[in-house]
Formats: sequence, structure tokens, C-alpha cells
Amino acid sequence: MTAHSVPLFVWVVIALCCAATCHATLAALVFPGLRGKARVWRGEDAPAPVSVLKPLCGSEPRLYSNLQTFCAQTHPSYQLLFGVASASDPAAGVVERLARTFPKLDIELVIDGTAHGSNRKVGNLINLTRRAKHELIVIADTDIAVEPDYLERVTAPLADADIGVVTCLYRARRVGGFWSRIGGLFIDEWFAPSVHVANALGQRRFGFGATIALRRETLLKSGGFEAVRDCLADDYWLAEHARALGLRTVLSDVVVATDVIEHDLASLWRRETRWLRTIRSVNPFGFACLCITFTTPWLLTSALLGLGFEHGTDAAQSIADTIVDLSTSLGLSARLLLHRRGARSWRAFWRDLPLIPLRDLLMWLQWLAASFGSSVVWRGVRIPLDDAHERYDANASDTQ
Repeated sequence: MTAHSVPLFVWVVIALCCAATCHATLAALVFPGLRGKARVWRGEDAPAPVSVLKPLCGSEPRLYSNLQTFCAQTHPSYQLLFGVASASDPAAGVVERLARTFPKLDIELVIDGTAHGSNRKVGNLINLTRRAKHELIVIADTDIAVEPDYLERVTAPLADADIGVVTCLYRARRVGGFWSRIGGLFIDEWFAPSVHVANALGQRRFGFGATIALRRETLLKSGGFEAVRDCLADDYWLAEHARALGLRTVLSDVVVATDVIEHDLASLWRRETRWLRTIRSVNPFGFACLCITFTTPWLLTSALLGLGFEHGTDAAQSIADTIVDLSTSLGLSARLLLHRRGARSWRAFWRDLPLIPLRDLLMWLQWLAASFGSSVVWRGVRIPLDDAHERYDANASDTQ
């Protein structure tokens, strides 16, 4: 820059670069890594019985092994309900195999194709709930694997009457090659750290499909699954209904593993853009602020700005130059620390280090793409976004 003043738009860009650095620094400091510090909850002497609802649709690469982890729980009394819309669904055979392998467990396959709204997963859950025996209910996605103490730990906070929903974060388990590694970084080094930042800043409006645990009473008072039968982000709105009753949401210390199976850019792009559009549908302001959470483009911008300032010109340029230099160095250090905390080992750290610029740039492009469009495609069904809030408000008013 040759001008002896710094234009306003440059100061705006500098402010955005600094905001991105602050976010990266906070994320690196509050993110505990792939395994959080266990939190001790004082509940009943014996864990209360639990009904686990698993809506299924089609086959997945690790479906049997993932479901098997739910059959190896240390919890003394739990029911496993698996739902499919048709007996010809490949997932039905997987459940039947599980039932033969674990004959002493309370396992039931519910085959019911009754539709209750535009969200097929929620329709499946409505059918499953009718067969649930217990007061505590856990809903969990099909592509997650859990530790043996999972059920005991995620349901323990529900002994507190002020807690309405317990939800879990997840870490990526890569199934495949290059693109699954890229997808894993999305979860481990952007999504999970961003949730921890929000949690550290006092945000409690969480609800993740990896796990939603709640009492049957809470579910009924909030309108049941029928209240979210037409909602895209059903897990989020389910927790939001409970919060509307004055109950708290707890982010569990349990971290489950979720499969990342995308084998090419197109499938990865569709999945992650759908996630981002879903965020846009439930929290437009938060979605707009996501642009500062993709660190690498802002680091490059601040570095280029620093190269453009001339030394020894005027005070404004000297101040701006100092700010962008500090922002670049601090942001780079924070991004590397965040990568280390997200990596499973030093070998994984060095292996995936060259992928960070590509990962952050790809998220930036996906965020731009997700800023437009009025629908998403999920399991072959196109679901509109524009009326998400209207449908939630209508369903919420019906339950009051």
C-alpha cells in the first residue's frame, strides 16, 4: 500500500482477521481433544431402566459393529428398539443377526412403514416410542459406536429434575481414504471445537443426533415426536421444545464415534453442505458468524495485508501492520495447537497437517454455497428450509 492512510474497508478486513484469530485461539484453549474429562454425576444408586430407540434405513459399512456396541453395555436394564419401514430393508437382517447373537438382551425389531410427516426418521421414532417400556429414553444415530459405560453416563444427569435433555458430541472414525480423512477433519477440528467454544461462552442450545437422552415425561410435555415430525433439524428442535419448558440441556462428557464414509468430493460436499444449511435454518445469525471460524483463509488474508503495508510511512499503517502481524502469528499457532488436540497421535498430526489449508478452504466454499438454496436432500428426500421456523412455531403452539 502506498497511501498514507488505511481505508475503512481494510480496517474491516483486519477486524475479521482478528476475530478469526480470537476464535481459533479460544477453540484451541477450550477444546479438550477427542476425549473430554469425565464429569461425575451423582444419581440414583442403581441406574434407571432405559429404552434405546434406533431408527434404521438401509445398510451402512459398519452397521452391525456399531449396533453391537449398544449390545455390550454395562447398564443393568435396558431395551433396544430398532425400527425399519419395510421387512425388505437390509437393516432388518442386521437386527435379526444381533438378536440371535445376544438372545438374553431385550431386543425388538419394529417393522412399521406408517408415515407421520415429512421427516421419515421422526416417523420411525413415533412408531418406536409406542413400544418403549421405560421412563428414560435415548435416541442415537445408526452410524455411531459407543463405549460399554455409555448408557450409564449419558442418562445419569437426568436424575436432576432441572435437566431436560442430555446430548453428546462425536469424533470422526474414517471409513475409506482421502475424502473420509477430509471429512474427519470437519468434525474433529471444526465442528467439535466450535461447540466447545459456544459452550464455554454460555450457549446451551444444543441437540445432536448422535445422542439425545430425556425422560418420557419431558418428551410428552413438549409434544412428543409429533411436534417435530415436519422439522429438518429434529434433534435440535426436540431439545428446543424441552428448553421451552424451562429445562436445561447438558452437553455430556461422553464422546461417541461416528463413521465418515464419503469416498469422493461430491458426496462429502453434499453431506457437509446439508449440515451447514441445517445450521442456517435454525440459527441464521450463528450461521453468518461461521465465516470467521474457517481459519486458513483469514490467515492468508492477514499475511498478504502485512506484506502490503510499507514500513516507516504513517502511524495508521504502522498500527495496522503490527495488528495483522500479531494476528497472523497468533492465529497460525492456535490453528496448529487445535490440530494437535484433534489428532489421535503425532503420526496423524504430521500426516494430516498438509490437509489443513484444503480443509479450511473447502469449508469456506461450502459456507458460501450453503448461504443459498432453499432445501436439502436427506436419504433421497428433498426437505425445504424456508418454513423451518414457521413449522416449529406452529408445532410448539399446538403443544401449549
